[in-house]
Amino acid sequence: MSSSIRPWRDIARRQSRQIMVGKVPVGGDAPITVQTMTNTPTEDVAATIDQIRRCEDAGADLIRVSCPTEESTRHFDQITRASNIPVIADIHFHYKRALEAADKGAACLRINPGNIGSSQRVAEVVRAAKANGCAIRIGVNAGSLEKDLLEKYGEPCPDALVESALDHIKLLQDHDFHEFKVAVKASDLFLAVAAYMQLADAVDCPLHLGITEAGGLIGGTVKSSIGIGNLLWAGIGDTIRVSLSAEPEQEVRVGFDILKSLGLRTRGVRVVSCPSCARQGFDVIRTVQTLEDRLSHIKTPLSLSILGCVVNGPGEARETDIGITGGGAGKHMVYLSGVTDHHVQDADMVDHIVQLVEAKAAEIEDAMIDAGKAEVGAEVEAAE
Repeated sequence: MSSSIRPWRDIARRQSRQIMVGKVPVGGDAPITVQTMTNTPTEDVAATIDQIRRCEDAGADLIRVSCPTEESTRHFDQITRASNIPVIADIHFHYKRALEAADKGAACLRINPGNIGSSQRVAEVVRAAKANGCAIRIGVNAGSLEKDLLEKYGEPCPDALVESALDHIKLLQDHDFHEFKVAVKASDLFLAVAAYMQLADAVDCPLHLGITEAGGLIGGTVKSSIGIGNLLWAGIGDTIRVSLSAEPEQEVRVGFDILKSLGLRTRGVRVVSCPSCARQGFDVIRTVQTLEDRLSHIKTPLSLSILGCVVNGPGEARETDIGITGGGAGKHMVYLSGVTDHHVQDADMVDHIVQLVEAKAAEIEDAMIDAGKAEVGAEVEAAE
């Protein structure tokens, strides 16, 4: 069944204007991008580049690198040249780091106006961004609101976060700068969601979503999925970062899983699997863990169902590209394109599924290439 006749799945995205972060479009009708942040000392150029490579392999569209010291920007150009994805320079307190990063290839400058300093310093950052073709991300955070707003509102609240964002948007616009996106983050997901919803109604710029300091891998994933997922479902958000006390690659994977769950991005294998019970014909939990690891290199979007028994197995398999349902005596049914196809023995199951998925991914890639060639041919023929 095509998604066009499933109205309950439709998400009407908020219409924002589009900006460019390097060569990556953000906002408008561009795909919602996934980003993360390195946690290596930026001064260690080799370690930082290695981590960027791992994040690229995980699918990151954008990468943010902290620039807290003069030494961190001394060789920043080596990092920006080595990265295959646009690099965002994360700036706090020291506005000169923004100027240095802009001169050394940063595609975007992330500044928190609450701690960057005077309007004159912000003006210098804007001049550097204009001169180097950088975008700017205004990063408002409940943990670092301006003192006057805390005095006015008594505590961080949606009105305070949005007022801070609007004040600093005006500051950039007064300098005739419009290549910016905005975040209004908080660790309290209720506060963050309310602030983003309020801001989305007030401005047309792209919005960067995140629940800041969300926690560890499990707790932070749950918290971020509720907050970011709520906003995305409402059509709000143009780029996301899942903030976890975990390795950056994990943030990217969780980000894509959130988008895949909502049908907003389709990268890699989408796994449908059961929680397992006494009816399972094989060890579902260990099988899923192994397959997710062995199939992490697949970037082509396709679906795989792994069900331990025949209660829901056949029904789920009908909706996936490849499926397997547990059977008795170590003999399991394999489904291809929703249709029963053949059996596989327990000992051969994992290797067999990996081979099927890799073959299906190659088939899909070939079809996409052929479709692209046909489209180009049609355009040439029409032009003649």
